[in-house]
Amino acid sequence: MDQKKADPTALLEHNRAKLEQVIRSEDAQRLMELLNRNAGGKLKSAAASAALGDTKDLLAMVRQVMQNPEGSRLVERLSQTAPKENQ
Repeated sequence: MDQKKADPTALLEHNRAKLEQVIRSEDAQRLMELLNRNAGGKLKSAAASAALGDTKDLLAMVRQVMQNPEGSRLVERLSQTAPKENQ
């Protein structure tokens, strides 16, 4: 059996560290700037609503940023570096 699958705590710690690294990256910071600019400064409000289950505003913001070539590239790079379920 794979060692990481045998120890869910180790897997969680590994993914958390990797996720924190991704969040602190220049790409993530730039993406947050784009999202907030496109949201007219309402990104925090949309994120709070999404945390409570209402994702429509946040998803609309992401869709809008994804139409921008820079935003699309940032999302692609971040998705490649984000922890995967089986890692």
